[in-house]
Amino acid sequence: MAFYLYMLKCSDHSYYVGHTDNLEKRVSEHQSGQLGGYPSSRLPVTLVYSETFASRIEALEMECRIKGWTRAKKEALIGGDWCGLSKLAKKRFDR
Repeated sequence: MAFYLYMLKCSDHSYYVGHTDNLEKRVSEHQSGQLGGYPSSRLPVTLVYSETFASRIEALEMECRIKGWTRAKKEALIGGDWCGLSKLAKKRFDR
C-alpha cells in the first residue's frame, strides 16, 4: 500500500500539507469541505504537490517537516527548484 504526502493551495493562496493512503479521495473530501479544518474555510483548493511513500510514518514525518517550512521553501518544492530549495535550507542554518 502506498501513502501520500500532499500539498494544497487554498483560495487565499495559503498552503495546506497533509498525508493519506487515498490521495484522490482525500483531495475530493477537502474540495467538498466535508473534512472541516483549515482548508474548508478557504475553498476551492488545488492539489499542487504530492509524493509517494512506502509507509504512513514516512509520509507523516515529511508532512511534519514541510509544515515548518517557509512559503518560499514550499514553493521551491512545488516548482521542483532543487537549487532554490537547497539555498533556502542553507539560509536557515547560516543565521
